[in-house]
Amino acid sequence: MKKNFQKVALFGTSADPPTNGHKIIIEELAKKYNNVISYASNNPSKKHKENLFFRSLLLKTLINDFNNPRIYFDQDLSSPWAINSIKRCKKKFNLINIDFVIGSDLLEEIFVWKNINTLFKEVDLLIVPREGYPINSNKLKLIEDNNGRFIISLFKVPRISSSLIREKIDYSELPKCLIPIIEKNNLYKSST
Repeated sequence: MKKNFQKVALFGTSADPPTNGHKIIIEELAKKYNNVISYASNNPSKKHKENLFFRSLLLKTLINDFNNPRIYFDQDLSSPWAINSIKRCKKKFNLINIDFVIGSDLLEEIFVWKNINTLFKEVDLLIVPREGYPINSNKLKLIEDNNGRFIISLFKVPRISSSLIREKIDYSELPKCLIPIIEKNNLYKSST
C-alpha cells in the first residue's frame, strides 16, 4: 500500500528498550514532519540484551500509544545497515526526500557505517542533541567534506539511556505502556 508522504523523518533505533528519550524524539519529530516512520534494528556495533522480536514489539507498542496517524511503525524497513533501510523506505513509499534521524552519540561511529558516502547522497541527516554527547564540530565538518548534509534539531533529549535501564532494571524512564509487556515477558532481567 503506497502512502502519500511529503516531508518524512526516518528514525531507526536499537530500542533496547525504547525509553522516554525515544518517546520525546518521536513526539518532537511529529511536530516538524508530515510523517515519521520508525523501526527497530540490530546495530552491528552493539550487543543487544533482548532479541529483535521483542524490541520491535516494544517500539510498535510505543508508536501505537501515540495514536497519531502521521507516526508509522514499519518493521519491514529494518536492516543492520542504515543505507538498506533508507533504500527500502524510498522504494516502498515512493520517496525522494528523507531526513534520517540520528542521535549526537552516533556522530562518533557514523564514518564506519556501511556505504556512508552513498547514505550521504540518499538523505539529509537530522542530528538530535543528546545530553552527555556534545556535537563535535570536527565531525560536522567531516560530514560536509564528504558531501553530507545535516540539520541539527532544536530539541534536545535528556540523559536517558537504554543501557542504564538495562543495568539498573529501573522502569522510571520507560514509557508506561511498555512496562506490562516487559514484566509479562520477563525482559531486561539480569542473567546473573
